[in-house]
Amino acid sequence: MSGTISFWHAYATDSPEVKTIDEIVIPAFNEQYPDIEVQALAVPYDELRQKLVTAAAGDQLPDLVRADIGWVAELANLGVLVPLSAEMQQFDELASTVYPGPLETNRWAGEYYGLPLSTNTRVMLYSSSLLGEYGLTAPSTMDDMNAMAATLAEDDIFVFADNGAGGWNILPWIWSAGGDITDADVSVASGYINSAASVRGVEALASLYQAGNVPNVILGDSGGLGPWEGLEQRVYATIYDGPWTFAYFGNQYPDFDLTSAPLPSGAGGSISVVGGESIVMTQSSGNKPAAAAFLSHLLSEEVQLEMARVGQIPVLESLGASLVDINPYYEHFVEQLQTARARPATPAWAQIDALLQAEVWKAIRGELTAQEALDRVAEGADALLAEYR
Repeated sequence: MSGTISFWHAYATDSPEVKTIDEIVIPAFNEQYPDIEVQALAVPYDELRQKLVTAAAGDQLPDLVRADIGWVAELANLGVLVPLSAEMQQFDELASTVYPGPLETNRWAGEYYGLPLSTNTRVMLYSSSLLGEYGLTAPSTMDDMNAMAATLAEDDIFVFADNGAGGWNILPWIWSAGGDITDADVSVASGYINSAASVRGVEALASLYQAGNVPNVILGDSGGLGPWEGLEQRVYATIYDGPWTFAYFGNQYPDFDLTSAPLPSGAGGSISVVGGESIVMTQSSGNKPAAAAFLSHLLSEEVQLEMARVGQIPVLESLGASLVDINPYYEHFVEQLQTARARPATPAWAQIDALLQAEVWKAIRGELTAQEALDRVAEGADALLAEYR
């Protein structure tokens, strides 16, 4: 087997992830396949989806893409992905080794268009020494969060920071309040995203912002401190984020006492959002056998363990028991994944996500009530979902 394959991903260049791909993962593949050249390209996450959509229109996609799990159905619906369950010889063998939940995020119209590559979720992250100075511990309920906000406000410390209000950010607030997004068939949003419980979730965040306990960065204010920088500077007390944060802080702020805890519980429990990436093969690939070989390599125990060491939670069930041994900070992520939920699998999700953020921002700013904002989301989402029934 020989030739060249291209691989686009969004591994972080400011963490050890890209170095591990370039200096360990690809060289290990070339030990077995010395005549296959892998051209890996790191694309910033915020730019990757649009780059993929643009490349798809021009039939310029790479052979393989590490895609957010929320993009697979959209790309499959565009007809640019290979249905791996129908066309990849090794699919059944590989699918049998991964967690069923992440695998299902790759299913669209009766076929699987990708295989999970990594999984993750958001937990609460904070400095235990900062909270300790005020006699506080990580809030376990929303009532605790509100009480903490009042204490920290005396010294101009924001109780919580986030960098947006899209699904990745706001769904934990909605689900933990007992709300939902759509029905089980992902066919309608009215009655779910604008239910009383969903409204309470948005109100909880909006009230913290309007009381001055959440900074403007949640509204996309690029001039303010980002969540990581504000946490490190002890201006923000808590943030929600994924396991890669530990790798970043270990690299950039090695003396910071980054600590984790499950998200505060509401009426619906402590419910976070499942994230992660899948590996997909494109119809544009001119060397599908070589692409399949590298795809299989990425799902080997050897590679999954290497990436686990730099903050990427493996998807292989065989490695589940050893995760905390690999990185002790995985403990709360593994716990949070037990109740975390996935975003609705629909080609319309990117549009719904943008609509959700735009309307929730209005509720946060006080321009609309949470009910008014989510009623607008429900109406728009219903129309988008109807296109795929």
